[in-house]
Amino acid sequence: MKILKRIFISIFVIALIFLGLVFYQGYDLYQSTIEKLPIEKMISNIQSMENYCTIEEMPDDYINAVIAVEDRRFYKHNGIDPISIGRAIITDIKEMSLAEGGSTITQQVAKNNLFTQEKKATRKIAEMFAARDIEKMCSKNEIFELYVNTSYFGDGYYCVKDAAEGYFDKAPKDMDLYECTLLAGIPNAPSVYAPTKNPELAKQRQAQVLKKMIDNGYLTESEAKDIIDGELEFAK
Repeated sequence: MKILKRIFISIFVIALIFLGLVFYQGYDLYQSTIEKLPIEKMISNIQSMENYCTIEEMPDDYINAVIAVEDRRFYKHNGIDPISIGRAIITDIKEMSLAEGGSTITQQVAKNNLFTQEKKATRKIAEMFAARDIEKMCSKNEIFELYVNTSYFGDGYYCVKDAAEGYFDKAPKDMDLYECTLLAGIPNAPSVYAPTKNPELAKQRQAQVLKKMIDNGYLTESEAKDIIDGELEFAK
């Protein structure tokens, strides 16, 4: 029994040392990154983009769709969502991989604009530190804008305005519910869900978005059914 206790304590100590090392390396990555590109400069660069789209220029259906599928607690957390992270850790342990990261929209802004897309624990830690800074400097609506204006939507579209114009030949504010839910699902895996590349997979992803919207009270089942039963439509 004493041997088992010693083994358990040893494993626990090793795990703490490992976690401490990862945390230190993540913080070091965060520091070196913001020295090269300060958070304020990153925000300014995005907001000065020619095709920058404000939240007032987006339909409520699109905003609700993105929040439902990407970060349903977006307006409640401070950039890091412990509940989402805990759920992701359980999934990752089951699958023995970094299949899920539990990233909030704020963390994704940091990842998309400061770090690489490589799935590493150190990058995740760095991303959290950056997310904390972004939340201090921006309102939630501004963070949402930063996210959709720097997300990749497939087919060469790197912001929501370009994607709406490219896929539907209209400004974001003119998108209907069908178009909003189709577009909201693409950034999760643009090469997979771009409707010009994989129409069927795009529809499947749209159905996932609609389900999330139902679960979060943004749509009724009958409203969602009308969209699911529709034919895939886009201008290009």
